[in-house]
Amino acid sequence: MALLSVNQLNVRYGSFRAVKDVSFGLDGGDWLMLVGPNGAGKSTVLNAVSGGLPFAGSVQLFGRDLRSYRTQELARRMGMLHQSHQITYGFTVREIVELGGYAKKRGPGDSGAGEPEVSVESALRATGLTELADRSVLTLSGGELQRAFLAQLFVQNPGILLLDEPANHLDLVYQKQIFELIRAWLGEPPEAGGESADGSRAVISVVHDLSLARTYGTKALLLCRGETAAIGTISDVFDDTVLNPVYDMDVRQWMSSLYKPWA
Repeated sequence: MALLSVNQLNVRYGSFRAVKDVSFGLDGGDWLMLVGPNGAGKSTVLNAVSGGLPFAGSVQLFGRDLRSYRTQELARRMGMLHQSHQITYGFTVREIVELGGYAKKRGPGDSGAGEPEVSVESALRATGLTELADRSVLTLSGGELQRAFLAQLFVQNPGILLLDEPANHLDLVYQKQIFELIRAWLGEPPEAGGESADGSRAVISVVHDLSLARTYGTKALLLCRGETAAIGTISDVFDDTVLNPVYDMDVRQWMSSLYKPWA
């Protein structure tokens, strides 16, 4: 059984159809990269799949209609990391990370006891935030804040991570840290008996940087004007005959010229 199955996904904003008949599947161990030019519909697809936008078509999550999930129940299956976060209160890093445990609670008086869990301390260690645990998130850099919310997702312990430009505006060291953390999470076995243990784990990322997509992805969905231009393995999609018409340029030549000085 596929972890996620999307068929004929359509999203409209009034009379404008932003996403047109997009279909794809997600199996355990997949890291699907959503790529394409600005305005291609990448974030719209991600937001629809997360349940954050109304859509037409079918989205099956762990064999069940996405629309049938209650909010807290959905959080046990799927977690989303946005590219930016609006923080107006001085929560500590630890408090932000602890919020990931909310998905395990089934009611106001439920402590979440009995649920398989990733401890807050292990999530802080995994993301390198132990020494910052008692700092206000208002004092963090962009990369530190992104790692705090990633640690929150680790505590949430879903089966699928949805990432909308997770390293956007971050410098090189934080880009590497974020993507390596996600790769490590994807390669770990799910918590025994947990809500995420219905097969394995998987990731979907919106990524503008094709080098990052090619390095970390196992599959790619190339979008153009809201439609599927190509879908398949990274090597299939990242082919000159596929990429160049969509980006209207020689992508390989451009990327090679950018990185040639480092060779």
